[in-house]
Parts: sequence; structure tokens; C-alpha cells
Amino acid sequence: MLLRIVSILFPLFAITTVGYLVGKRSRPDLSHANKLNLDVFVPALIFAALANKSFHIVEYLPLLWVTLALVIGSGVVGWWVAKLLGLDPKTFMPPIMFNNCGNLGLPLAVLAFGEQALAPAVVMFMVSNLLHFSFGAWLLDHHTKLGNVWKVPSVLATVAGLAVGIAGIEVWPPAMLAIKMLGDISIPLMLFALGVRLTESRIAEIRLGLLGAVARPLIGMALAAGLMLLVPLAPQERALLLVFGALPPAVLNYMFAERYNQEPEKVASIVLIGNLTALGFLPLALAIGL
Repeated sequence: MLLRIVSILFPLFAITTVGYLVGKRSRPDLSHANKLNLDVFVPALIFAALANKSFHIVEYLPLLWVTLALVIGSGVVGWWVAKLLGLDPKTFMPPIMFNNCGNLGLPLAVLAFGEQALAPAVVMFMVSNLLHFSFGAWLLDHHTKLGNVWKVPSVLATVAGLAVGIAGIEVWPPAMLAIKMLGDISIPLMLFALGVRLTESRIAEIRLGLLGAVARPLIGMALAAGLMLLVPLAPQERALLLVFGALPPAVLNYMFAERYNQEPEKVASIVLIGNLTALGFLPLALAIGL
């Protein structure tokens, strides 16, 4: 079991480590690559998974609602902990609420549970991503127009993929293959860019960083365990939900905090230390889930 867990996690952290080492050595500017990933490759990955003729959204409705409850529940507990400790909820709550279900969650699902796990993992990513670009942005700036979320390429790809899948439209196989090949670029690029991004983070608040890094997976796994008792899910979906709960804070939290000037250095500490402590929490979640 230990060997299997190591073999699952090794590619993820190996690519991230390469990105970190390259980032330390040459400081590459990945701004254009990251924009391409968010605007082209990730949407292609989402569309290919949702528009697949074997994908039926109705089968994943219980997982969708449970994921929504998990994300919102994590935010509520994060807000309560922030208030209890005298922290700014706008700083502490988003990293607890929004996890790294893109950079780490998608590749981890495929490596741990096979290609058949990509569709449910994308459903979970879809829920978190939609909430992050709507409620997450509004939380940091109440003047944010929630209607702008429909301009996000990954959200548009989600809607398009669901529409094609529900309508039963079969995309021309060569076209679908081209879209899938574009989507395949996204996962290694996300991991590599994550490593480079970590070189730019600074541990300004070690105590707060450790608190957030430990609170995020503990709250997530506890809520996942409770929700699994309330809602019947397939064995693979139960394992995916537990791993989803254990994921570290999303790097996007730091980008949002920087954009809205919401104590970005503190958020960077939570994100950086959180992704490092994932080396301990993800094996635990996999050991339970597998």
C-alpha cells in the first residue's frame, strides 16, 4: 500500500519539484503560459471530459451536491475559526474553502483511480471553480459583478461540455481527439507552474501559515467523512471526496489576494506551507480511500 501511494504521488511532486528548481535557477516568466493554460488547455480538458458520450451528468448529481456542501461547509468553518482567533475572515476563509483541486486534484484522481476518475474529478473541480470565481471574488470585493463569471473560459467550457453531453451530440472523433490532446497539456503544465509559483511565495506568517495548512485538510476530511455518512456514493466517489477534502489550499487564493490587496503575504504563507504539508495529508487520505 505504501509503495502504491508513493508511486501515485511521485509524478505529481516530481514535476512540481522540477518547476521549483527551474524557477529558482532561471526565474522563467510563465504569465503567458499560465494564461494559455487557463484560457485554452484547462477548458479543453473540461470539455473533453464532459462532452464524452460515456459521461452522464445525472449519475454525478449526488457527488455534485456533496461537493458543494463540502466547499461551503469548509468556508463556514474557516470563517468561524477566523472569528474565534481574531483573524480577518477575508484572509483566512478562502484558503480553507478553495483547495488545489486543479493543479493537484485532477492529476491525483487520474493517477490514483485511473482515467475513469477524470469525469467525477472534473465535476468536483467545476463546482469549486465556479464558486471561486463568483462567491470567492465577491467575498474579497463586494463590488465584483457576479455575471462576469460567465466570461471565464473554464466556466464556458463546462456549460458547453454539459450541453453537448446532455443533448447526446457526438463530436467528430478527430476533433474530440484534438481537444483532448490540448487538454492533456494542462495537467503537467499546472504542476510545473505550481512549482515555479512556489518560488515566488514568501513565508511572512509562519504561525498563520501552519494553522491554515493544517486546518484546510483536517476540516475538509472531517466534513467529507460526515457527508459520506449522510449521502450514499459509489466507492470510487467516496474515495475521491475524501482526497478532495485533504487537498491543500489553491494557488489561485494567493492570486486573488494579490489582485484585491487582501493581505497577500499572509495568504501566500498559508498556500506555500499548505502545499508542503500535503506530503503528509495526501498519503493519509489515499491510505484511507484506497
